[in-house]
Amino acid sequence: MPTAATPPAEADAAPIAVIGAGLMGHGIAQVFALVGCRVRVHDPIASARASVSERIARNLRDLGQDTTAVERVTVHADLAQAVAGAQAVFEAGPENLALKQQIFREIEQAAPVEALLASNTSVIPITQIMSGLEHGERALGTHWWNPPYLVPLVEVIRTDRSSSAAVAAMSALLKRAGKTPVTVAKDVPGFVGNRLQHALWREAIALVANGVCDAETVDTVVKASFGRRLAVLGPLENADLVGTDLTLAIHETVLADLDRTPGPSPYLRALVAEGRLGMKSGIGFRSWSTEEQTAVRKRVLEHLRSLVERGI
Repeated sequence: MPTAATPPAEADAAPIAVIGAGLMGHGIAQVFALVGCRVRVHDPIASARASVSERIARNLRDLGQDTTAVERVTVHADLAQAVAGAQAVFEAGPENLALKQQIFREIEQAAPVEALLASNTSVIPITQIMSGLEHGERALGTHWWNPPYLVPLVEVIRTDRSSSAAVAAMSALLKRAGKTPVTVAKDVPGFVGNRLQHALWREAIALVANGVCDAETVDTVVKASFGRRLAVLGPLENADLVGTDLTLAIHETVLADLDRTPGPSPYLRALVAEGRLGMKSGIGFRSWSTEEQTAVRKRVLEHLRSLVERGI
């Protein structure tokens, strides 16, 4: 868990700028404020600006962390003011390519030329987002996971223009903030984590669509079997553990039968077309009462919080 103390070196350093005060943005700001950084947050929406400090303070209270950390966060209506003099700028706006490109054009005009520039997109290739920048060597991706203050991983994605020095500096900054950075050497849609996650989701949807089992069974199988190992045993570690020869033998039998649907599943498209949007509509793959939705969210939050408290 990040320390509640304020490291003088961080307190005296150039500020961190976060563009976007939503779900991810306020969490990223919280991470840096907790380790002593001055953080400036910009959002064009007044209501988001008005509530960001209270949201951070509430998170800190709930986690039993230093609530005075929020005092290191300032909120700015003007983007140029937020990024002026910053050592690093993290963009956490909507998943819209044109909008992100425009934001970074504005950032580059106002931020120091040596500042690191990072986008927190989940799937959009970083190369596309940063294509119009004059100094693309200091631009890269940082894919944080939700919630940023509880999930340690940050994927640092380099483009063909990203310098090794920028990647190293960003990784060092994230480590000082208590995160676990990994370098994604090739900029591909979804990076590493979301490619793995959605490969699993594709097969899960196919199992239900093909009548092999229902959605609840899929979730139970994952949670009650290999899902229990995933936090301490990655898939390639597991392959080495059981042996690459056994892994090959299994693949010889099962891979040919896995789903190969190009593009999104027709079953998934049908759910969306029917308005079965998941918890937001009360029904998706499964039906969800308000009480069940609350229980799921609480279970996930308490699980992640317990891992942080245990230093995992």
